[in-house]
Amino acid sequence: MSEDRNERTEAESGSYCETGAPETPERADGPPYAECVLCREPTEYAESVKGITLCPVCEWQEAQRSACSG
Repeated sequence: MSEDRNERTEAESGSYCETGAPETPERADGPPYAECVLCREPTEYAESVKGITLCPVCEWQEAQRSACSG
């Protein structure tokens, strides 16, 4: 009976847990640009992009903070 439970748990856990990189919004072709949520500078994204938008500098700094230090 415990074997059935383990098989079910493995199957269930894979059904709702996705892997992969998060989607990045497309860059805007021209103004108006969205404002960076950290420094208020213009970003490379259109104003219509939803979610957190960062300018290239803040985006790079955030990547450095979250990078694996190994």
